Amino acid sequence: MYTTLIEAGDLLQHLDNPDWVIVDCRFDLSEPDQGHRDYVVAHIPGAVFADIDADLSARKNGGGRHPLPDPDALIELFSRLGIDANCQVVAHDAMAGGFAARLWWLLRYMGHEAVAVLDGGWPAWLELDGPTRQGEEQRTPREFRGEPDASMRISIDEVGKVNALVDSRDPARYRGDFEPLDPAAGHIPGALNRFWKMNLTEGDRFKNPHELQREFDDLLTARGPAAEAVFYCGSGVTACHNILAAVHAGLPQPRLYPGSWSEWCADSARPVATGTGPEISS
Repeated sequence: MYTTLIEAGDLLQHLDNPDWVIVDCRFDLSEPDQGHRDYVVAHIPGAVFADIDADLSARKNGGGRHPLPDPDALIELFSRLGIDANCQVVAHDAMAGGFAARLWWLLRYMGHEAVAVLDGGWPAWLELDGPTRQGEEQRTPREFRGEPDASMRISIDEVGKVNALVDSRDPARYRGDFEPLDPAAGHIPGALNRFWKMNLTEGDRFKNPHELQREFDDLLTARGPAAEAVFYCGSGVTACHNILAAVHAGLPQPRLYPGSWSEWCADSARPVATGTGPEISS
């Protein structure tokens, strides 16, 4: 069972296994339909497509730009994708796991642990010279059963009680130098910053577990154990990449604030911080 990452060569060996489900999560924030268009042009044989907006998020009625789907919607989605308790799921995108990690988190949230992100994503598959296919594919539906684990997430009203809160956006957005997507620039007061791309090597592969563990320990040493940490980002998507990296490093799974900055800053009564943020000291 793969529960964090999988290499392209290992996935290649299981392409004909009906209990393996490949989910293409390619997406572009600036061009939301681009991911699906790219999937139709070429994808890993047997892969089905899941859209960040339409499938992996609820309608935008509060809760940030990408609210979590309710449990019934997730059960319906995973059943439609052909996932049941016997399935190994592999999610990938073209952005080093920045979007695929959302599906990884959602499946674990609903109790399905046999899910991994393809390390290196679509580029790694092409580098392997793996086979591709055109068009749209669907799997035979299966009955997904699961229940949400509320301990994996926190609400906006619980944020103030968190000692180790980590912002996963790039440092410029964290500092409030600019804000391209949300109504206010800055970060939640008291939050540390770890850009999710810090989990990657120059070749857009995940760093080794020992290096990741050291980096997370250095980040959180003054704030408490990783299990008590909470990660957020712009809308609760790329924060899942940091959570995936922490679990891959062998640490207890941190929690997610799903509404993230887009929910927080939509309420003008909530405080906003700018600049480099708090110093980390022992």
